[in-house]
Amino acid sequence: MGERILVTGVLGCLGAWVARLAVEHGDDVVGFDLGDDRSRLELVLGERERAVGLVRGDITDLDAVERALDEHAVTRVVHLAALQVPFVRANPSVGMRVNVQGTTNVFEAVSRRLDRIPNVVYASSAAVYNALDPTPAPEAGGTTPATLYGVSKLADEGLARVYHVERGLPSIGLRPLTVYGAGRDQGMTSGPTTAIAAALRGEPATIAFSGATQFDYARDVAEATLVALDTGVDAAAVYNTAGVVATVDEFVAEVRAQLPAAEITIEGGALPFPPSLEALGFEREIGPFPRTPLADGIAETIVLLDAVR
Repeated sequence: MGERILVTGVLGCLGAWVARLAVEHGDDVVGFDLGDDRSRLELVLGERERAVGLVRGDITDLDAVERALDEHAVTRVVHLAALQVPFVRANPSVGMRVNVQGTTNVFEAVSRRLDRIPNVVYASSAAVYNALDPTPAPEAGGTTPATLYGVSKLADEGLARVYHVERGLPSIGLRPLTVYGAGRDQGMTSGPTTAIAAALRGEPATIAFSGATQFDYARDVAEATLVALDTGVDAAAVYNTAGVVATVDEFVAEVRAQLPAAEITIEGGALPFPPSLEALGFEREIGPFPRTPLADGIAETIVLLDAVR
């Protein structure tokens, strides 16, 4: 018998991929999101998106989170609801309410229901690092973020640690870097995916950063999230993701190999994070971390994006 999984932020890219893999696994998925645009669910799940229920709610409202857990008899929680780098920069007060208060509400609600919901898996971010951190960025590091978004994610990791010590809530946070794949259409590192979408439309595109970075395929991060959800780790663990390190030029070259007419330019400097992450903890304590080759991830992204043109 499958689980009933509440996925906060289900209308985002990673939310849609977690929903897809959970539905394929036979789990019931209840999405919790303030919006109502199901386009990313439709893109990633196709006809199966109808299997995903949606509760329209505000993650900063503890009562709303608790009602969703109880009214839908939720047995697992994946917390992905957050505002990304540009949105937090534009409105820090709202960004911190969503990213920090929202995470507090999830931890609080689940800590009151440990008899039914054994843990939380949540999205942290490689944004807890800055460009001066060593590369590969050590998993034990990440203490001086370069962005307000990164500050909010570091706060979430601190919340997780205290909720484990004081309330006995186990949690696992994952720190992806440059997530790409169908549904990734906003945020600081969305440029590689939006460039693929533009190429399929026959339009030019610009990626606004350069240099090397770790490309994390959205399906891989979602798969690792669901694997983490089923572990018995009794800790407030945080793991870096294990993606593919490549330059933006190499990513664009692979896109052009598959879409020869693609017109993609690269502008701007490197991202304000290390270009690669030490990713040892997940494989040591949980199991193999999925790592799709760049060419395969780009090919699947092209297929999914092309299907909805």
